[in-house]
Amino acid sequence: MPTLRPHLWFGNNRAAEAAAFYAEHIPNSSVTKVTPAPGGLGGLEEGADFIVEFVVCGLPVVALNAGPEFHLDEAFSFYLLVDTQEEVDHYWELLTADGGQPSACGWCKDKFGVSWQVIPKRLEELSGDYTTDANKRVMNAMLQMSKIDIAALERANADAA
Repeated sequence: MPTLRPHLWFGNNRAAEAAAFYAEHIPNSSVTKVTPAPGGLGGLEEGADFIVEFVVCGLPVVALNAGPEFHLDEAFSFYLLVDTQEEVDHYWELLTADGGQPSACGWCKDKFGVSWQVIPKRLEELSGDYTTDANKRVMNAMLQMSKIDIAALERANADAA
């Protein structure tokens, strides 16, 4: 039976550091294997971290330390679904610290260049299928946010009633 895993290229040679960071700070995460670079591989010294396999929040991932011309971007992001505003705040602060960058609508980029969406389950519940007035007002409120604010989403939902 085939399996499917994301494969990320780290142009900054920080794949092992990123995997260790996720394993330390995100539940159900671990580093499962680090393969050293063979001799003669351009851009990496023999024995340097080359391929890093890890699990982040239960999702198996393969990472490669690639050349500096490769950059991660928002075209790929981890969607971190959480229950509470406290969790939103915690993961947002964790992921944007030490060189990470906040963005719009729950997106941020961590210090390794990986994009994340930190999304409370309540946003999904209030957004529904985006067809009702309440759903649209919640979506419009979310579009004004960087870090998601559940209370503000609740107010937008109530305003639509």
